[in-house]
Amino acid sequence: MQSQNATRCLIAAAVSLLLTASFRPASGSKTEPGKLPLDEEKAIKATIEAYRTAWLANDSKAVLRTFTDDAVVLPAHGAPAVVGIAAIEKYWFSPGGPSTTITQLEIIVDQVSGNDTLAFARGVDAVGWTVTVTDGTTRRHFHPGTYLNVMKKMPDGSWRIQVHMWDDGPENVE
Repeated sequence: MQSQNATRCLIAAAVSLLLTASFRPASGSKTEPGKLPLDEEKAIKATIEAYRTAWLANDSKAVLRTFTDDAVVLPAHGAPAVVGIAAIEKYWFSPGGPSTTITQLEIIVDQVSGNDTLAFARGVDAVGWTVTVTDGTTRRHFHPGTYLNVMKKMPDGSWRIQVHMWDDGPENVE
């Protein structure tokens, strides 16, 4: 437990540093310090939209493709960090669990900032899902939340989520 808290603190410190550091443009970039080129901001938002639509399509492989292989997920309420794409797949898409379907996912991007290689996006979201348990009972869940994504530019020019952190408000269960 202590090592999980230490890992979470280190990641939070890194994210804080990322948020407060003055971003310097990549070598050869004509972008002024602290400014992300508009086309890069659009590409980051497109990755977040791909993440959203993959969840709504119930496409686990497409969800995972929006992450880097070394991605870290920091779940709500101080849950332990989930490190690496294989661990994220197990965390979200473990076979044998109750049947879960995302029925609503709204993501609003309030801010994107960074440079040509590393950036962050933050905002608010709302997620709704159904869970069907072994006796056939289905329950609907919903909660609002906030999120922070650290985004990494890949060698092919695409952007992927390297760190995904969220917290959620009160859950409504029907």
